[in-house]
Amino acid sequence: MVVALTGGIGSGKTTVADLFGQLGAGIVDTDEISHALTKPGGGAIAAIAAAFGARYITSAGALNREEMRALVFAEPAAKTRLESILHPMIRAAVDDALANLRQQHPYAILVVPLLFESTTYRRRAQRTLAVDCPTEMQIARVRQRSGLSSGDILRIMSAQVSRSCRLQMADDVVCNAADRAALHGQVSRLHARYVTAAAAAR
Repeated sequence: MVVALTGGIGSGKTTVADLFGQLGAGIVDTDEISHALTKPGGGAIAAIAAAFGARYITSAGALNREEMRALVFAEPAAKTRLESILHPMIRAAVDDALANLRQQHPYAILVVPLLFESTTYRRRAQRTLAVDCPTEMQIARVRQRSGLSSGDILRIMSAQVSRSCRLQMADDVVCNAADRAALHGQVSRLHARYVTAAAAAR
């Protein structure tokens, strides 16, 4: 069984996925796959350099995220071009990872930040799970970890489905607005449900 996990930027998707992993779920994170593809020597670097030019590759040979972020905000066509390079590679890596996890874990958590913006990954999952927290908490967390301005963060958030839409579309919701103990309790309860559902589906 695959549970697709999503949430807005700064909601705590990685924290929640880590807790599921500690309980025994297999974890596949599309962001981690994307970063691997765009790090120095990553599988997408040559194609990105060919499509966009050397300006968008750092001296170390990785994707220049700051330059690319500015470009895709300014030019929607550039975002489409970048996605046409990355998305097929990410999907192939996800399918390989899920196949490898199938015999090792009772179920898999597939972390997809833009789950509800596309049907691609929803078709791979039996349930969807949204990580939620107040908008002001999202902004504060992202500013602390990345140094982005509030304006940049809000622009990123505006490219994602709304919080209310995400909550309506998700099968399950984890609230990440309190302490870690409360979060762990929610994850533990869901883990037990997912293990039972996965066993019943076999």
